[in-house]
Amino acid sequence: MSARGSVDGLRSSAPLGEMLPAVFADDDLAQRFVAGLDEVLAPILNVLDCLDSYFTPALAPADFTRWLGGWVGAETDGTEPEEWLRAAVATAAHLHRVRGTRRGLAETVRLAFGVEPEISESGAADWSAGPLGPVPGEPRPRLHVTLRLPDPAPADTHRLDSLVAAARPAHMPYTVQVTAAERIPER
Repeated sequence: MSARGSVDGLRSSAPLGEMLPAVFADDDLAQRFVAGLDEVLAPILNVLDCLDSYFTPALAPADFTRWLGGWVGAETDGTEPEEWLRAAVATAAHLHRVRGTRRGLAETVRLAFGVEPEISESGAADWSAGPLGPVPGEPRPRLHVTLRLPDPAPADTHRLDSLVAAARPAHMPYTVQVTAAERIPER
């Protein structure tokens, strides 16, 4: 996160010179001294005046949004476009609620790549009125995620692997695959 420093021409929302006792109202040295303090305090007061905007990903400065993403556990790596970063930070709390589910994994991958993944897994659920019915699913757990990108790069496989490792059920072994999407010829 870059430091928030002084901003040229930024005026304080609460000038100190106006708050001094009357005896200092006409004192040039006192007024110049607190004007220097106003210049230092103005960015701080500006942030405090707009604090709610800093915690709204759509309104916060981009560097603060990236820092906020780390704070809320958004799955970002610093290479995503700003709009994807803001979406990941805004949905981080929701994704933590659905973490470890197929839906949560699909949403995490979609936010990171902008493409819906293909997910196959071994699990299943079923209901039976009688005991000792057939057990659904496969005996060995497995998860496979395929991502079809228009122009895949080797880094995409590593990024997908990291996302799946973080968002899958903890006990589930997994594999990932990134392939090129089929191109539809224009007519």
